[in-house]
Amino acid sequence: MAGIPYTEALSRYQIAAPRPLRDSSLAVADLLEQFHPDYLKNSTVELKVGANKGDRCHRDLARILQSDSRIDDLALAGVEVLETDVLVIGGGGAGCTAAITAAEQGVEVMLATKLKLGDSNTVMAEGGIQASIEPSDTPQMHYDDTLRAGHHLSDKALVELLAMSGPEVVRWLIQQGMQFEVNKYGDLLTRKPGGASAPRVVYYRDYTGLEMMRVLRESVRNCKVVVREFSPVVDLLSDESGHCAGAVLSNLSMDAYTVVRARQVILASGGIGRLHLNQFPTSNHFGATGDGLVLAYRLGAKLRDLDSFQYHPTGMAYPCHMMGSLITEGVRSAGVQILNALGERFVEELNPRDHVAAAIIRECAEGRGVLTEKGVGVWLDTPTLERQQPGIFERRFPKLVQRGKQGSVDPRQIPMLIYPTLHYQNGGVVIDVNGQSTVPGLYCVGEVSGGIHGRNRLMGNALLELVVFGRRAALHAAANLRRSGYHRVSLEHLSNMRRELMRLGEDMTYKGPQLFPDYANFDNDPDYRDLNYRIILGELGARIRKLVST
Repeated sequence: MAGIPYTEALSRYQIAAPRPLRDSSLAVADLLEQFHPDYLKNSTVELKVGANKGDRCHRDLARILQSDSRIDDLALAGVEVLETDVLVIGGGGAGCTAAITAAEQGVEVMLATKLKLGDSNTVMAEGGIQASIEPSDTPQMHYDDTLRAGHHLSDKALVELLAMSGPEVVRWLIQQGMQFEVNKYGDLLTRKPGGASAPRVVYYRDYTGLEMMRVLRESVRNCKVVVREFSPVVDLLSDESGHCAGAVLSNLSMDAYTVVRARQVILASGGIGRLHLNQFPTSNHFGATGDGLVLAYRLGAKLRDLDSFQYHPTGMAYPCHMMGSLITEGVRSAGVQILNALGERFVEELNPRDHVAAAIIRECAEGRGVLTEKGVGVWLDTPTLERQQPGIFERRFPKLVQRGKQGSVDPRQIPMLIYPTLHYQNGGVVIDVNGQSTVPGLYCVGEVSGGIHGRNRLMGNALLELVVFGRRAALHAAANLRRSGYHRVSLEHLSNMRRELMRLGEDMTYKGPQLFPDYANFDNDPDYRDLNYRIILGELGARIRKLVST
């Protein structure tokens, strides 16, 4: 790959402002077509089975959607059987919001999560939450911005609900105990996200998602929710009518399955970044392997936008061991510019994310990037902003300063090297305004759902979405519990898909959901049995450290 070596490019770099924007020779549509990863040739295939048969889907996602289940009915003989009114699958922001809200309605709630409660993409969200609270802003502007950024391919009813709910969501989060940045009068501070027409994002420094997850996790612990950690779902259950009627949990700490029969199921299992689509690094947490898409699709749920993913423009590209780590869009909102290795500013930093990401990829592909040992990138000109506004990084972006220390790069003195990182799945399970999927009894909320963002998401809409639809799904599920009791449950829905896969000669040795990345270094056992020992050793180590410290 052509470009300028890191050391040479850094020696050329100079603090300077303002910098003129170089004219682009490509229209936005052509830029995306030629350089955005979603448009790569041969990256998609047609699905052969299921509710989306015939639709184009990313090759790696198609493989897991059309995989065989890890289990069959024989595996469930003699296992522990539990019952609950509402089963929530996922311990991130959407799952915790749904569990809290359902519990407040007085119904029995169980939350099952793959790792520990709170381990999710939510904690990694840095930028903030969109809410039209400024006098110069309106929900209509929020609605229009979201549709435009998503290339007008969003479900308008979902977007309308999202935009109208912003102020109430912020109020609810404050009531839960969440902190936001305020001015000296106590008014919420806002910043402008890329692709928006007004400042609309409320935030807490550069770890808004971490602060949100803190209060939601505490709220779950303080209400009557049964939490089962280290318990990934390996399949959903259906009843004789084809409705979703529960799930099968794999208890990693006990090496055993558990059947949970539920009157309603809320799936909030998160994203897909750890599949590293198109060999991109990712900002996603360790468990983001697209499990929810597999579970819902296998049960018969309709999906959408299976070839559209968000590559966040500002993932770290240096040092190499931190590749993919996120640098919040809030830094660009504060005024930081993006430069190529020649010191040229080549893109408007607050354009929509897909536009900025494609522009960065273009610079690197055409030889104007900065070369490192294992990759390439462009400069995020942080030192210039620090000179213009001394102390801004310590005050507003402490997480970035700390991350820079981990990589021996002080963003106040040295520009950060960036390259797009796989960040978000734009598509997902088709839902209505209450989060209901096309399968009765199954609700889908958060990143596993589709339709809200079209083919590109605005900063701040993800954290807003998970609260809006997490609450709505829980309220609807609790108010519409199936009154006829717990039905006979089984894995009968697997039979048709298995027969079709076998008829087509598909590889039946590949099992899904994947649960963890390929590089997890667990045993070859499909349920990663040695994680049991890792958990035990981790707990023992924590106890020993506590005893030593006291």
